[in-house]
Amino acid sequence: MNRRTFLMQTVGLIALAGCATTSEPTLGADGKPLPRVYRINPADERAISFRLLDSVNTLRAAKSLPQLTFDASLNAAAATHSRDMSVQNRPWHFGSDGSSPLVRAQRSGYTGRLLGELISETYETELETLSSWMAQPDTRAVIMEPLATRLGFAWFQEPGGKLWWTLMTGA
Repeated sequence: MNRRTFLMQTVGLIALAGCATTSEPTLGADGKPLPRVYRINPADERAISFRLLDSVNTLRAAKSLPQLTFDASLNAAAATHSRDMSVQNRPWHFGSDGSSPLVRAQRSGYTGRLLGELISETYETELETLSSWMAQPDTRAVIMEPLATRLGFAWFQEPGGKLWWTLMTGA
């Protein structure tokens, strides 16, 4: 390709890029952007789980902390709690039956030591949620707990798109 043709194609691409429309976010009554719905397809569930696990382990590796691995019992306890928070329509650490994170972990068969639980009610992705958790000292401490070796992670998505995330750590 000669130089003139290359330059003409480059100028053409730049001109086309300038014609592209960008959608402005829809604003709510408070003037802030309304959340965009993050739809989780069943085919993406495994990728979402491992994307979060890999991200957590990357953060932990930066502090020379041990890697976490998924624990099926903690995953089950997290899934149960995510759905239950949706039923209750409130993000909190107690189940509709009064159960604590420790009781839910035990009910699901977890025999290790439960170290922490993080929850979120949001329309954000798993990585945006992780970022929010890392931004606060108390929730960051759960993720970065040096004794943690096990991870439970799950969510429940309502038909309207709202997500209820639960992350549990154990040793």
